[in-house]
Amino acid sequence: MKITRELLTDWNACTKGYNWFTSHFPTGEGEYQEVLDALAIENQPQYANWLMNSAGFDESILEIDEITDRKHLFFAGSVVVKKGISVSGWLCAGGGITAGEGIEAGEDIKAGDDFGVFAGLRVVISDWPCYAKVIAQSKPKNLISGAWIEPEEK
Repeated sequence: MKITRELLTDWNACTKGYNWFTSHFPTGEGEYQEVLDALAIENQPQYANWLMNSAGFDESILEIDEITDRKHLFFAGSVVVKKGISVSGWLCAGGGITAGEGIEAGEDIKAGDDFGVFAGLRVVISDWPCYAKVIAQSKPKNLISGAWIEPEEK
């Protein structure tokens, strides 16, 4: 899907967000995921969240072993992570997030109203306390699988 100046106008984008887009995509268009990636790099989680709410999710799937040392990750489709995720800011996936082990966030972990948060799906029960951890400031509303733990004070 292409994000264009016209789409942003139709969706009533705020002036600052529209100006950010035109300065980063001077041709007036960009692929949806490219725009989300640029927003992550530029530390613009509110714009990315607004864009994902406006454009919706797609059917793409990002399958990776692990995500480490990232500030933000925005993905229009589903994210499947085999080992772990370490994101200090926002992690937003349009189609959902499934974790085989633990999930840790610097702030909150949120899933859409009809989506769940899953951790520890492929963990041996005896390893559950170590690998099915969900660490966030507050317990995710839609936590389906995993053990929520408050982050330690630093």
